[in-house]
Amino acid sequence: MIKFLDLYEINQRHKQELINAFERVIDSGWFIQGREVDAFEAEFAHYCGVQHCIGVANGLDALSLIIRAYKELGILTDGDEIIVPANTFIASILAISTNNLIPVLVEPDIHTYLINADVIQAHITSRTKAIMPVHLYGQLCDMEKIDRLAKQYGLKVIEDAAQAHGAVLSEQRAGKLGDAAGFSFYPGKNLGALGDGGAVTTNDAQLAEIVRTLANYGSSEKYHTQYKGVNSRLDEIQSALLRVKLQQLEADTAKRRAVAKRYLMEINNPKVILPENKATESHVWHLFVIRTANRDALQEYLQQAGVQTQIHYPIPPHKQEAYPEWHHLHFPVTEKIHREVLSLPMSPVLRQEEIDQLISLLNAY
Repeated sequence: MIKFLDLYEINQRHKQELINAFERVIDSGWFIQGREVDAFEAEFAHYCGVQHCIGVANGLDALSLIIRAYKELGILTDGDEIIVPANTFIASILAISTNNLIPVLVEPDIHTYLINADVIQAHITSRTKAIMPVHLYGQLCDMEKIDRLAKQYGLKVIEDAAQAHGAVLSEQRAGKLGDAAGFSFYPGKNLGALGDGGAVTTNDAQLAEIVRTLANYGSSEKYHTQYKGVNSRLDEIQSALLRVKLQQLEADTAKRRAVAKRYLMEINNPKVILPENKATESHVWHLFVIRTANRDALQEYLQQAGVQTQIHYPIPPHKQEAYPEWHHLHFPVTEKIHREVLSLPMSPVLRQEEIDQLISLLNAY
């Protein structure tokens, strides 16, 4: 069996370092808001090239807390609109709608699956206050165009960088390309914890302070509550483990890129549409996503041959049961993508013989 993502093997490589980190926390007797969190926040901020990193409980909370903080600052208010790609994971949408703002869905580019920066302007209204580019599958959006539009209309840019740890554009990493960014450290991410985790990155000191306070029950001082906050904190153990894995992230990204290079060069079946990679350094290949007209048949063929695949994602946001008000909408590019995409095995621990087998199977299909 070729696993889609072998988390056992991924973490086994660093087992002793992870155990050492775990024991360090246990021996410290300090488990929330301690030295490990401080150290990881500083290291991840340095890695992303920003001044501030706030560890939170998960990626959804990271995005939601950014929006909450902008509301506290008076920059966003109930009923404002945030432009977001129509083909994103539901967390991007939830972060907006649960804050009583309106997600405005925009079609992606059929070749990159990223929000089509050329059509964003047509969706900007007097209520538009922000753009949320989603660096889907690990490739950066066209941030130069998006940032120009944001400046032209006075909009905030909130990066959904949940799948793009380490992606680079013009020598700047994901997490620094907008006003603020939300990251996820879900175990399957390129930088994955051994549980849930997330972070907000920004160069805005005031925003960072409010995000940190909101995530700690709305309190910057114990028992003194400034905001109606939540409990969303990255804990000491996950921080210690993430510090170990952050040291390996660049090496792991290089291995992912090597796998992707082989897929792109050697898969030559005309029934399989390969992803378009605009700039090598901007893609960290969290997922390698192909398209094919009869996706379910190809998935079954690979499953029978012992290859695990996944679908990211089978149902677009506007067809989700949670959003019946959108069911009448039609996004043909988004719907085509969700109907045809299939994610191939992608990880830094894929063996060459596994890659050989998968390429042969696809070319024979």
